[in-house]
Amino acid sequence: MKVFNTTTICIPSKHYMVDLTERVAEIKKMIDAGKYFTINRARQYGKTTTITAIQNELKEEYEIVSLSFEGIGDAGFADETSFVKAFCRKLKREYRAGRSLPENVKAQFEDFLRRDKKTGMDELFDAFLDWCEESEKGIVLIIDEVDSASNYQVFLDFLGGLRDSYINRDAKGMPAFLSVILVGVNDIKHLKSRIRPDVGHQYNSPWNVASDFRIDMSLSEHGICGMLTEYEADHHTGMDIALMAAQLRSYTNGYPFLVSRLCQLIDEQLVPETFGSLCGAWTERGLNEAVKLLLTENNTLFQSLTKNLENNPELKAGIRSILMEGARIPYNAQQDDIAQMEMYGFIRNEYSTVRIANRIFEMMLYNLFLSDEELKSNAFFRRGDLARNIFVRDGILNMRLILERFTETYMEIYGPLEEKFKEKDGRELFLLYLKPIINGTGNYYIEAQTRDQTRTDVIVDYPGQQYIVELKIWRGDRYNAEGEKQISEYLDYFGLSTGYMLSFNFNKHKEQGVRQVYIGEKLLYEATV
Repeated sequence: MKVFNTTTICIPSKHYMVDLTERVAEIKKMIDAGKYFTINRARQYGKTTTITAIQNELKEEYEIVSLSFEGIGDAGFADETSFVKAFCRKLKREYRAGRSLPENVKAQFEDFLRRDKKTGMDELFDAFLDWCEESEKGIVLIIDEVDSASNYQVFLDFLGGLRDSYINRDAKGMPAFLSVILVGVNDIKHLKSRIRPDVGHQYNSPWNVASDFRIDMSLSEHGICGMLTEYEADHHTGMDIALMAAQLRSYTNGYPFLVSRLCQLIDEQLVPETFGSLCGAWTERGLNEAVKLLLTENNTLFQSLTKNLENNPELKAGIRSILMEGARIPYNAQQDDIAQMEMYGFIRNEYSTVRIANRIFEMMLYNLFLSDEELKSNAFFRRGDLARNIFVRDGILNMRLILERFTETYMEIYGPLEEKFKEKDGRELFLLYLKPIINGTGNYYIEAQTRDQTRTDVIVDYPGQQYIVELKIWRGDRYNAEGEKQISEYLDYFGLSTGYMLSFNFNKHKEQGVRQVYIGEKLLYEATV
């Protein structure tokens, strides 16, 4: 029986996966048109699975040559001779499984491997020319893991040779690869060479002939539905497939690894520890439990994200600003910091505004940044941790009491609000107080549509319950009334009858504490600091 897979290439006969037929068909259009391009996406975004699907689908029509630069060490990029030998060794392994090369081309590649004298890049491309001329089918060259090569000048020279072949193919009718596909995290098309000190900063990438790759590789709600339908046919859990697909998409924004990992956790780890059967696990509550498990993992994707943050303090500061300060940053693909955030998978472009890529990343990053404060023994975290047992009775979270104790703790530690106080300060302190209370049992996230400098909605998922807490700076009665109306409408959206508001009020005559307000049939607990 099939399983969910998150560690290697997904194979349709072995793994539950989204149907890639439409994606492959779109890529085939680019290949048919003779395009050279880069498939650049963040780690574990399904790139290798996609190129494997391309090979399987197009192998009868084209000569597909699929190599990976993974495993080629520094010595393989030391000079042109070393690179040519390393490339030919990769090519030899590709053709070891019964495939054949034209005899004269095979002889050239074998000579490059045997010879002691130097081999230039031009000799490799002469062999490519002979190969393309004699091949009965158009040759599609796919190179995976090109990131490992991008810091080497010899790789830039190789790209330059591919570019010249592309130009000569179209301008002079010379034989060349029909299509070349480079696969990696970095967008090689915009590679900037700063390797040779004698040439200074070279901003013209040798891969500037490549076409833009605009195909969406995220998993759609419809695609996830198809995968779950196949799973349901095998396991008969009675799940609401449409609901589960929508929730998975909502948490992950279609990030392939995250979708598969959440499904894998539900399928493999929730029974019998949390649920008696898969019928109970494949529910909204089961998904929330899987999210909790996922956020406690130190999986390879999270390791990659945190490594990129630690290696780039400016990147970390930018992400922290978006999350903790509610910074609204216009999306600009030419801005290096934004391009880097997007390349590593941290953000997405949503209506020309920078957003964190998905809700899972948002929660993971909040936990990371708040942990930095916890390690400093932040007083709010300690108070929340010490008092957590009084906030839950019979499995029900008492959010009203949490707000009440938070306001008391704030006044005790900081006293009256000062004008330098900002909404982001209140958000961070409240989350620090809340985190140890729900840790291990519930989740929280920030609603992206309301995260700004004046208002934030924190959504707390606790087993079987959901809480909406609006955080804002008090700016007068009229503004407060508008806020009450907004949260009432938001409660309608979530199907809730009770909401919570935490206001930070600079008015010296304010009434501090928690009061009840009815807005129509909705009950709102308003806490004022």
